[in-house]
Amino acid sequence: MSDRSNVRTVMLREAQEAPQVVAHLLKSNAPLCRDLGERLRASPPPFAVTCARGSSDNAATFVKYLLEIHSGLVTASVGPSVTSVYEARPRMRDALFLAVSQSGRSPDILNLAQAGRDDGALTVALVNDTTSPLASTCEVVLPLHAGPEKSVAATKSFIAALAAGLQLVAHWSQDRALLEALDTLPDVLAKAAATDWSAALPVLSDADNLFVVGRGVGFAVAQEAALKLKETSGVHAEAMSAAELMHGPWTLAGDHFPILVLSQRDETLSGVNDLVTKLNEQGVPVIVAGAAEGPAGVRCRGARMRIPILPPLPSSRASIRS
Repeated sequence: MSDRSNVRTVMLREAQEAPQVVAHLLKSNAPLCRDLGERLRASPPPFAVTCARGSSDNAATFVKYLLEIHSGLVTASVGPSVTSVYEARPRMRDALFLAVSQSGRSPDILNLAQAGRDDGALTVALVNDTTSPLASTCEVVLPLHAGPEKSVAATKSFIAALAAGLQLVAHWSQDRALLEALDTLPDVLAKAAATDWSAALPVLSDADNLFVVGRGVGFAVAQEAALKLKETSGVHAEAMSAAELMHGPWTLAGDHFPILVLSQRDETLSGVNDLVTKLNEQGVPVIVAGAAEGPAGVRCRGARMRIPILPPLPSSRASIRS
């Protein structure tokens, strides 16, 4: 694991701004999300489409789970190259089209967003730069309010995209638990930053490869954590669903190939704890970071980090903030 302290320092400074960014976003975007939620309830779309790259695509995966769990809306990630390279025109009439982007200037994202709008989709941009071409292309804009981001590895804009997606789904579904979770989110993010990861360093410092494992909404966070480890630490990290790991990939793990398991307090927790138990029985080095204790029988060869106790969906965002 290489030391790139200049990148880490910039990342740290910007990541520390996330609670304030999210607090401002939730306040500023509340009227927009209420109006959009009313519109979606009055005219429910038949399906949803997400369009993004990199960290923004990981945020879009998080929103996909939210939409499917809380709105019952089948949601597909469409590759931007479908329109920009293959020049195809997917049928998106009446769909909810969500474009997620920090800059709002990627040509292939713009191309697909324009195709969606031309075909009659309701196009919504979750974008940091509200002066960008993407903001002009889409019918509705939900600003991320993250401000300038100098680090190549996105931090606060990614967390802001998760919060924006949660706020939209909460107001659309009128889910009381989600709406209440919004009120506590900035404080939860601030507490997550204080998580002590030092117990994991002996395992991670010798790692050449790493699986980052999550389930459900936590899989999106695992994807982002794996990307960050590649970008900033020179570790070949691969995100893996907890549902897929035991189908064979776990056999790659060993002394220089540990497994980082992210858990959240929701319906996936029991299965994730069962997975950790099986990995320990196989002698695999495991680090578990999560919001709940799990059963007494779970013992990790690596370390166990506690994320602040909070509702299920905010706990996933707290994991990546930590």
